[in-house]
Amino acid sequence: MKGRIYNFNAGPAALPLPVLEEIQAEFLDFKGSGMSITEVSHRSKWFDVTINDAVAR
Repeated sequence: MKGRIYNFNAGPAALPLPVLEEIQAEFLDFKGSGMSITEVSHRSKWFDVTINDAVAR
């Protein structure tokens, strides 16, 4: 990648690189489940913990 592009428009903005790197690492092996976050069941313990954490924030 050449460099980061910053979006100053209304709406979604650029995420900090450390956040993107954490997302990248977790995407293929979400919380040690061996599955991507997109593959984890919405009824699983991993998803439940994630939702509860998001609501608490």
